[in-house]
Amino acid sequence: MVNLGQKYLAKAKKIIPGGNQLLSKRSEIFLPNFWPNYFKKAKGCKITDLENKTYYDFAGMGVTACVVGYSDKDIDKSVKKTISLGSMTTLNSLDELKLAKEILKIHPWASMTKFCKSGGEACMIAIRIARAYTKKQGIAFCGYHGWHDWYLAANLSNSKNLDGQLLKGLKTTGVSKTFKDSIFPFKYNDLDSFKNIIRKYKNKIGIIIMEPRREQIPQNKFLKKIKTIAKKNNIILIFDEITSGFHENLGGIHLKYKVNPDLAIFGKAMANGYPISAIIGKKNIMNNSQKSFISSTMWTEGIGFSASIATIKKMKKFKIQKSLVSYGKIIKSGWQRLASKNQIDILIYGLDSIPCFKFSYKNSIALATFFTQEMLKQGFLANTSLATSFAYNEKIIKKYLNSVDKVFGKISFILKNKKKFKLDGPIKHTTFRRLT
Repeated sequence: MVNLGQKYLAKAKKIIPGGNQLLSKRSEIFLPNFWPNYFKKAKGCKITDLENKTYYDFAGMGVTACVVGYSDKDIDKSVKKTISLGSMTTLNSLDELKLAKEILKIHPWASMTKFCKSGGEACMIAIRIARAYTKKQGIAFCGYHGWHDWYLAANLSNSKNLDGQLLKGLKTTGVSKTFKDSIFPFKYNDLDSFKNIIRKYKNKIGIIIMEPRREQIPQNKFLKKIKTIAKKNNIILIFDEITSGFHENLGGIHLKYKVNPDLAIFGKAMANGYPISAIIGKKNIMNNSQKSFISSTMWTEGIGFSASIATIKKMKKFKIQKSLVSYGKIIKSGWQRLASKNQIDILIYGLDSIPCFKFSYKNSIALATFFTQEMLKQGFLANTSLATSFAYNEKIIKKYLNSVDKVFGKISFILKNKKKFKLDGPIKHTTFRRLT
């Protein structure tokens, strides 16, 4: 039986390309044809769908954004106050200045900040500011940095350049050809791949943008060596912390590794999912934004400022990042214990606060789809990756791991007996594919 969420999704695809605005929320990457897809309400770490079924969210907590929890009373109180006073006027919100001071206090190496609404915008603004400073067009990059032309242009010279970053199969349809041969990928923890492109294109490259941490731990002082080479060649170093920021520690994870970039960008968790992002950096670089046109009406809207101030205040008060890391370690060790118990092979990786695993079998994607399918029946929105939330507790995590044990048991039986297992729908997508 088709659920209500899928019925509405079919209608949405007729008038919204792909059915929604974010690839990471499309049901095809979780459980095609059966993912609930739409929510009616959300509180803490629970989501209620259109059919009034309530699930624990162990599938990302708002694409890693809602680290405090859904509908947090303290953050929402601050937001409601802003709304009641007026969130958009001809004048500016004083919370903009307050938040700027707070962000810079957390990151004392930086002296200026700009705000916008999304991670993609923050990446583009950082690139524009850096280009205005360096005057060079070339960009060396590592990791995922959004949908903009400059990033997708990496695939103009080689259609597989982005495959090793996050998403396979990204097309360059609609991307300006003028960026061709100016965007150069390197691999994380592979210093030689980085040195090779710097040596070959150092006259072109003026910017390095990278995620300081995603799935792997930096090895052999990788980040420090990147910074040293950048400084030697007068290249601007940008750390993209849209995903990693405010998860493992208060602020950017680069603070943990004691490597400061020239610019850094944040979003998602900094306001517990309310729309705001930040670009911070050194004054001599940031001031170049004045030499270019970087401006947007909605960047001045006040809800994001007040939400972020309230979020950071709560993070400090309850040492939220300590809980996020602790919960992630419990989940990782639980996965390992249950995999051993059920004699199945998995690989565990990722930040402690954003833990991931994958099945070590040829049919790993089918197994991952089956895992999501069976966990949904147990009352969990679940994937092979998640983002921990302060709304979790050990009782909820224990309940989650008990369900994982049951599903791992089913997978073990399938593997041992070489049985064909029943998927209620198609195998989930793992590459960028047209969804309409």
